[in-house]
Amino acid sequence: MNLNSIWSALTTPNEPLVNIIGIPFYFIDALVCMLLFTTILNIETTRKKRIIYILSFTIIGFIFRQFIPSPYSTFANIILLPTLVLIIFRTTLIKALLAELIPAIISACLETIIVKIFFVSFGISREIAFATPIYRFSIVSLIYLCIFIIYLITKKLKLNITLLENIDTKTKITFICTFILGLVVIGLQFYLIQYYNDTLPVFITFLGILVTIAYFFMTIYGLTKSTKLELTSMNLEEAKLYNKTLNILHDNVRAFKHDFHNIVQGIGGYIQTNDMEGLQKYYSELLEDCNHTNNLSVLSPNVVNNPAIYNVLADKYYKADENGIKINLEIFLNLNTLHIKIYEFTRILGILLDNAIEATSECDKKNINITIRNDESNHRQIVYIENTYKDKKININRIFEKGFSTKEKNSGLGLWEIRQILNKNNNLNLHTDKNSEYFIQQLEIYY
Repeated sequence: MNLNSIWSALTTPNEPLVNIIGIPFYFIDALVCMLLFTTILNIETTRKKRIIYILSFTIIGFIFRQFIPSPYSTFANIILLPTLVLIIFRTTLIKALLAELIPAIISACLETIIVKIFFVSFGISREIAFATPIYRFSIVSLIYLCIFIIYLITKKLKLNITLLENIDTKTKITFICTFILGLVVIGLQFYLIQYYNDTLPVFITFLGILVTIAYFFMTIYGLTKSTKLELTSMNLEEAKLYNKTLNILHDNVRAFKHDFHNIVQGIGGYIQTNDMEGLQKYYSELLEDCNHTNNLSVLSPNVVNNPAIYNVLADKYYKADENGIKINLEIFLNLNTLHIKIYEFTRILGILLDNAIEATSECDKKNINITIRNDESNHRQIVYIENTYKDKKININRIFEKGFSTKEKNSGLGLWEIRQILNKNNNLNLHTDKNSEYFIQQLEIYY
């Protein structure tokens, strides 16, 4: 009698029982979808982050479903997933949107196919299938099993989408708008398929699914090709700058090799006459030329391993060289580990170097020293720039004011713009100082 009652409850529409059985699937849904999108999108995770995401998505999503009326609860959950991905996994907005879109598309495809199979096999409508506990449990279990298998295949074959982190704003907006429109089109398509699922022929149902999937992957392919083209353009620009560096290095080495015999003879002359003072002066001049060559060797993509930063440094280096300014560059950290947005860092670096070049060009001694290093003891990264300068009376307290400039034709917005960036980030500090020889700017990036 009890078994018959249980079987009857499982095989007849029973909404309360469906809701109870569906509770564990909240956790399963969060788990398998997270495994899938973190693998496909190559999102770095830790065990702690995974647990926080699963619990947050499950609990908040359950609260939304219980206390927010439909369809508003659905929209709330649509917003919830990418928000949690952004906050917990610290990824980009594009990846956060894809983290929602990819599992949603796959789930919708699988649901449509499996429901159609149940309709053909058992002659039950979609409404009956999802209102009956045993059918609902079977359909949902099969969907998540298939998603988990797709995750295992993706992980085994290392299939993932690599997206640019530093694409420009225009490309990023295009990317996001395309996916939002794609989500709307695909959602409408699946709504129509499900609405007419009981009356549409099997062939039409599968054709609709295939066309939707094809649209999705063609969109992904087109946007990926676009971002790859942008990356190629950036790499070509970097290659041009590096090729210029190599040409200068090659010319310097050839000149040094050609003059090597004369250099040795000159050293010998000072030694034979025991002219140590002359030798010291000769050595310092020789060392200056050697340092110029060594600095050029530092200006390499292997050392300056971020394309955006490399382009800024290379551009400023050649600008300084044209003005007879010598830049001494030392880099002691991986520039891809900077705890600041690269876009904001390149803006700050470009403004500081432009100011340094302008100030140094007026001096007899034209030197700029740049050091980028890690200060682990104080949990910070330091960018130290010092340059020779002529105006010893400059007021370092006023230079960050909007419109302040020592030049009539300058807008005086550079350092003011830096101050705006600093105000938006609580881990940045710029310390300005000067002494009798150098004007000093020290950017501190805390972590």
